[in-house]
Amino acid sequence: MLNKKESINIKEIVKNHTRLNYDILDGMVDWVRVIDKNGIIIYANKPMQEELGENIIGKLCYSLLGKTFFCKDCITKTTIATGRITKKEEKIGDRVFSVKSSPVRDQNGDIYAGVEVFREVTKERKLENELRNRNTKMSQDLNFAKVLQNKILPTKGQYDDYNIDYIYKPSEMLSGDIFDVFFIDDNHLGIYISDVAGHGVTASMMTMFIRQTMRAIKDDIISPNKALSQLHQKFLDLNLDDDKYFSIFYGVLDKRDNTFRFVNGGHNSVPVLLRKNKYELLMVTGYPISYLFNKVQYEEKVIRLFKGDKIIFYTDGIIEAKNKDKEEFGMDRLIHTIKFSKDNLIRDIEKAVFDFEYHEKEDDYAVLTIEVLK
Repeated sequence: MLNKKESINIKEIVKNHTRLNYDILDGMVDWVRVIDKNGIIIYANKPMQEELGENIIGKLCYSLLGKTFFCKDCITKTTIATGRITKKEEKIGDRVFSVKSSPVRDQNGDIYAGVEVFREVTKERKLENELRNRNTKMSQDLNFAKVLQNKILPTKGQYDDYNIDYIYKPSEMLSGDIFDVFFIDDNHLGIYISDVAGHGVTASMMTMFIRQTMRAIKDDIISPNKALSQLHQKFLDLNLDDDKYFSIFYGVLDKRDNTFRFVNGGHNSVPVLLRKNKYELLMVTGYPISYLFNKVQYEEKVIRLFKGDKIIFYTDGIIEAKNKDKEEFGMDRLIHTIKFSKDNLIRDIEKAVFDFEYHEKEDDYAVLTIEVLK
């Protein structure tokens, strides 16, 4: 049983404690207001009163938001009705606030009001919108680059006495694989396939350099060795970082006698010659196009092609495709697919890789075939 003096001290403590609560609310940066069941503001902390005026107490809650009626999604009505904490975003003028409503209970535990805390998030939302707009612009630019990269691929179909077909599958929106087929002059047809280190935008930009340079070189140089030596020199002139490099396999077909003269610039995916269900790897050594070497020469080899022969060019995304056990597709499966293809070689290779892979592609891949028709 408390005596009179002790009872007075307890009341004073409670009074001071209540004052402390208000001091805390007034010291907050966030706006705080309490709204009763009728939507009347019965309390507002000092920061809110300073911003919106000291006469806001006693007004309807929506009037301060520039509205003429209650919000359809009134979070405080929901909080009072359910006892749950609810939140939403509210725009006041040109400012955005995250608003959270919590129930206020009386001594009996009954909810008689809701306390709303307004935290300004204008800067955050502005940054989000800017980031979203930039992402949209970047996505549009990437889509344009993807369309452009596909547009520069050679045309499928017949090139005089040869038929060209291919598949082209980027692991991302843009690819680091590139290939091309072009007439050098009336008697020679140039063919190459290249694999740039890395993926995405940087690698795709390098493919543009390769295509542009090879198209320029072809007008003056027929020798594959001299062409790649010139490509290497022009690459050095770019003065890029040491981690930028690419491989390329390049060959020139002489249409007069069906000879194919070729070189290999570090392309570890060795093309396959298919002749009457027998195959031969077009093995030849050479360095990739990189900054490790100031000057390079490439060994040239030449073979004679006959009607019905096919050469299959590809990138390492084919043989390095993995199944669920992390096992690679490998050369053996590729050769098996090539040897036993009965209808459409390109389609059969694509299906074999698709059926083998466990998940989405980790690397770009491309396959290019040329068939001798006469």
